Amino acid sequence: MRKTVAAVLLLGLVAGCGGNAPADQQQGTGQWSFKDDRGKEVTAPERPKRVVAQVSAAGALKDFGVDVVGTFGPLKRADGTTDPEAGSIDPSKVTDITGPGYGEIDFEKFAALDADLVVAGYYPEVTGLWHLTAEFEKKVLEIAPTVGIGQSKIKLPEGIKRFQELAQSLGGDTGSAKVKADEEAFTKAADRLKAIGAKMTAANQKIQVVGGDPKLFYVAVPARNPDLDWYVSELGLPLLTPEKPDTEGGGYFQSLSWENSGTYKEHVIMWDTRQHVLNPEKMKEGHPVFQALPAVQANRFVEWNAVAPLSYSSYAAIMNKLADQLDQALAQ
Repeated sequence: MRKTVAAVLLLGLVAGCGGNAPADQQQGTGQWSFKDDRGKEVTAPERPKRVVAQVSAAGALKDFGVDVVGTFGPLKRADGTTDPEAGSIDPSKVTDITGPGYGEIDFEKFAALDADLVVAGYYPEVTGLWHLTAEFEKKVLEIAPTVGIGQSKIKLPEGIKRFQELAQSLGGDTGSAKVKADEEAFTKAADRLKAIGAKMTAANQKIQVVGGDPKLFYVAVPARNPDLDWYVSELGLPLLTPEKPDTEGGGYFQSLSWENSGTYKEHVIMWDTRQHVLNPEKMKEGHPVFQALPAVQANRFVEWNAVAPLSYSSYAAIMNKLADQLDQALAQ
């Protein structure tokens, strides 16, 4: 069990968000409260103003009008550009408190920020929060309350709504002209994918969503990832569901040896673009079975931004890029 959970954390093939209860800014008393997706009623004497967040949560909050003072998790790439997981965050305008290991933070940097709220994703299969282990969360709670926003068992629009609710409770102008324009762009991009999905289905073509590390090849289970689940159930994008998802670690993917990476031979391969996951060129190296796949031979690859910020702005861009890439791949 421990080995499988570690693999889940390594690849992060779990993605998305979830929740149920709306935020509530109590009027008159000045007290702030928000029921998070762990079922916890998180309170503060007044509305939090100095927020620290896991990078994708920070990106979502920013897109809904709430700036953060610090982040943890992948913020920058080696070339200095913003990591896609952080979305619209400008790395020069936040303090990176990421620690040396997964789920660790630089506690001295965190304490110096004088934070009054910490926000991160929440997976029921894993203790602690996304990029914040239970041990480190316990230390954080000595300084500031934490909010956990669900990362599974919910579809993409619902996850976006949860961040919109949280941002509104924190004073973000979630009804601004920009947010409305972002939502319209989101809808139009979704319509593009829906049209592509119809054409692929008519042609009996499918997409397999994959990731890989030096030891194993992973095929994602769409239903366990809010973005992919929504692409399938609402947009009709024909994503493969692997036949034998792993029974441990939440069932987010089916792990295979590289010798068995040809188990599924779908028309298009959607690959996890994060830094710690092998890119297509690296996947090809020393893996002849993968090299022989029809999609690989035809170079039909498209990108999967697995843990992008859950906002209309973020996913409008992601879906438009995916539609462009699918159009190009299907023309080959």
